[in-house]
Amino acid sequence: MTQPIAVVATITAHPGHRQAVIDALRTAVAAVRLEPGCEQYVLHEDVDQPNRLIMIERWSSMADLEAHEQGAALETLGRALKDRADLQVSKLIPVN
Repeated sequence: MTQPIAVVATITAHPGHRQAVIDALRTAVAAVRLEPGCEQYVLHEDVDQPNRLIMIERWSSMADLEAHEQGAALETLGRALKDRADLQVSKLIPVN
C-alpha cells in the first residue's frame, strides 16, 4: 500500500508582482487538479502577510508527486514565477 504525502508550498511574491503571481498560481491549480493522484491542491492567502501565499497539496503517493514535479503544469508555473516570487516547499508524511 502506498502512503499519501502532503505538501505545503509557501510562495512569497516580490513587491509589485502579487497579482501576476496569483494569476499564475490560479492557472496552475486548474491544470494540476486534473493530474493523476492529486487529492488536494488549494491556494491560500496569509491573512497577516498578503504577499505570502500558501499552496496546500495532498498526493496519493510519492510517485504521483514526483510525476507532478516533472509535469508541464509545474514547468509552466516555474517560468511564470521566475524573478517574481520566492518558493519554499515542505513534503510531509503522517506520523504513525
